[in-house]
Amino acid sequence: MSTLVLADIINEYKYNDIAQNGRDISFDRYDAIFAGASGLIAGIIDIFFVDIPQTGSLTKLSDKIVDELVKKAAKLSGWNPRLGQEDNIASAIGYFERNFKVNYDQRNSADVSGLFDMSTINHHIKSLGHSPDPIGLFFSILDQFTNTASFISDGKLIRIDTSSSSIRLQGDNFIAKLFSGFVNWIGHILSDMAGSSGSRGNGGRGTGIPIPFMNLFQFLNIGEFQVGKHLNDFATVMVKVFQEGYDFRHAGAMAIPVLLNELLVRAFYILRRHFQYGLSWNECFPSMKDKTFRWMLLISTGAMCLVDGADAVIRGSGNAVLIFLRINLVAWIRLIYLIIKEIYIFVKPIISALWQHVKAWIKDKAFSAFEQESINAFYIRISDYRVKLTDEFNDFYNDLLDAHKDNLLYIQAVNNASTSCDSINKSALLAKHYNVEENKIFHSADDVIKDIFGG
Repeated sequence: MSTLVLADIINEYKYNDIAQNGRDISFDRYDAIFAGASGLIAGIIDIFFVDIPQTGSLTKLSDKIVDELVKKAAKLSGWNPRLGQEDNIASAIGYFERNFKVNYDQRNSADVSGLFDMSTINHHIKSLGHSPDPIGLFFSILDQFTNTASFISDGKLIRIDTSSSSIRLQGDNFIAKLFSGFVNWIGHILSDMAGSSGSRGNGGRGTGIPIPFMNLFQFLNIGEFQVGKHLNDFATVMVKVFQEGYDFRHAGAMAIPVLLNELLVRAFYILRRHFQYGLSWNECFPSMKDKTFRWMLLISTGAMCLVDGADAVIRGSGNAVLIFLRINLVAWIRLIYLIIKEIYIFVKPIISALWQHVKAWIKDKAFSAFEQESINAFYIRISDYRVKLTDEFNDFYNDLLDAHKDNLLYIQAVNNASTSCDSINKSALLAKHYNVEENKIFHSADDVIKDIFGG
């Protein structure tokens, strides 16, 4: 790929904004300044209002929202609390615990015959079926169908036999059991989302379910991170972080400043294009195809993560668990997505152009002169065969047509014979023409009668 082609691709990536209404609306310093300010505001909100689990005001708000969600879901599915218990979250959780039991709900090392270390405060992150994502759904259905339980510990996938459990899938056929397994997974997730009935009944927050895909961090038993006086690998650190309340409810709190940042960027993008550049509202709708909008999101999210990361490192005091407790995982995942998206958009035309050059090289250089000659000779032979087959088919068709012409002419001649020649005689003439045996030819009506009645 020539340097000129690469330069054209880079220039198109940098300057692909379209002037509308005769005005240049390409990315400028005002877009960058606002995006950076938006990210700083979101980062400050994250520091003071999200903070660490169980302490931040937004986390407490998220906890209440999840509680209300569980109670409403319980009422919809049949929860009928006693008088005075209508607002009791422990009672709602207990309803789900009683009615949506699963065979993979082992809670400590004793329940798994000591195969690995596990306790009530971390079994949700170690059990794959407790993950509120497609992986959790897959392993929940798999475990319910196969009477097994799937866990991650020490960087390994561990599956144990639960055939001795009395819990079985309901249903008379595969579809019914599949639906039953799905409903069990949903119901059991709801039973654990706001903590257990026992912990909530005693006034505690309880252990919730992990953030989607957070279980997979346990496969990364790599590195050495300082945790107090000890060194732990990354997988162990993330389990300890989860034990401190870094769960699905906390993720809801972390998503609030991220969402606020996105809304601020979108509002600025729309209002500036409408009021400053005079575009219609329909033309102002933000799209990831627009470089300006993507760059504003990238800068704002990057600024938020910069503030979030600096705060986590400073206040974490070198303790990996405390650092990760302050990290806004939702914001960092959003930043990684935006970076990958931008790299893909930049690299895609380069890869496409490079592939075109590779194909041209294969065509021009990879085939030797002998191979080219062999290929050309093959196509010539194929063409010769095609001509030969066409000629043979035409000869066959013409011969067949001539034969039928003769037969048609003879039939016409017989049919035009004098009226003295009756139909039976005409039929006899045609039979002889087509070489029918003499004893099978009818020469008169008497022959027909004899053939029918015998004689």
